[in-house]
Amino acid sequence: MILDRNSKIYIAGHRGMVGSAVWRALEKKGYNNLVGKTSKELDLKNQTAVFNFFESEKPDVVIDAAARVGGILANNDFPYQFLMENMQIQNNLIDCSVQNNVKKFIFLGSSCIYPKLAPQPLKEEYLLTDVLEPTNEWYAIAKITGVKACQAIRKQFGLDYVSLMPTNLYGYFDNFDLKTSHVLPAMIRKFHEAKLNNNEPVELWGSGTPMREFLFVDDMAEAVMYALENQLSEYLYNVGSGKDITIKELAETIQKTVGHKGQIIWDATKPDGTPRKLMDVSKMAAIGWEYATELEEGIEKTYDWFLKNIEDIKEVKLT
Repeated sequence: MILDRNSKIYIAGHRGMVGSAVWRALEKKGYNNLVGKTSKELDLKNQTAVFNFFESEKPDVVIDAAARVGGILANNDFPYQFLMENMQIQNNLIDCSVQNNVKKFIFLGSSCIYPKLAPQPLKEEYLLTDVLEPTNEWYAIAKITGVKACQAIRKQFGLDYVSLMPTNLYGYFDNFDLKTSHVLPAMIRKFHEAKLNNNEPVELWGSGTPMREFLFVDDMAEAVMYALENQLSEYLYNVGSGKDITIKELAETIQKTVGHKGQIIWDATKPDGTPRKLMDVSKMAAIGWEYATELEEGIEKTYDWFLKNIEDIKEVKLT
C-alpha cells in the first residue's frame, strides 16, 4: 500500500517504551492521523472490545508494540500470564486486522524467540531449530505464534504483514522497577540508588560473563519507520546493532555514567540466562537500515531521562 501523511496508523502500546518512540518518530515525519488507546480505554485481551475498536476506527496500518514484558524474574514467576496474555493481545490485533482489511501490519517481538544455544550471531532462519531458553520460553512461544501468524497471512492473503525482532531495547520511558525490569534499566536504578546511599556496594545477578547486544529505542523506532515506508520482501527481520558486550562491561559502563564509586558484587548463585545473544542484522543492512546510537551515548541519554522523570517513574506490580 502507498502511505501518505494522512494514513490512519494505530500504534498498539503507544504509551510503552517502544510504542512511544514509534509515535515520536511518526510525528517527526509529519504523520498526523495517529491513533492510540490506553489499556483502560481498550483492553487488548478482550476480543470483542478490540473487534469493535477496529470496526469503528478502521486503521490503514497497525503497529503492534503492545505486550506484557519483563526480565528473568518476572518471566519465571508468572509463566501463564506471559504466555496467555501476550497471545491474547497479538491474536486479537492480528485477526481483527485481517478481518478489517488492514493492508500493513508490523509485529514487534524479541530476540528470545531464537533457540538458547543457536549459533551466533542469530540468523532469522534459526527460528524453531532447537529448544528455547527456559527462563523466558513462555514469552518466546507467544511471540513465535505472532511471527508465524503474520507469515501465514503473507502466504495465504498476500498482505504486507512483517515481523521485526529487536535485540535488547532500552531508552526513554523504560521500566525501572527492580522486580520486573530488564537488565540495563535495572542497573541504572541500582547504581543510582547506591550512589545516593554513600556509594554502597551494588549486587548483581550471575557471573557477569554472558554477552548481550543492546539497541537504543529511538533506533528501533527508525527501523519501524523503514518497514512502514517500504515493502519488505521477507516476513522476519532482526533489528539490532550487530555488536555485543559482556554484562560485566555493561555494568562498568553504567557505573561510570551514573558516577557510582562503590564495589560491584556478582552473585554467581543466580542464573545467567542465555550465554550469548547477538543478532545477525545483515538482512536489514542489505535493504538499507542500520542503527545510529552507540551504547555509551544511549546510556547517557537514558540516565538523563531517568533523572528528569524520577518522581514520575511508577513501580510496576504483577498480580
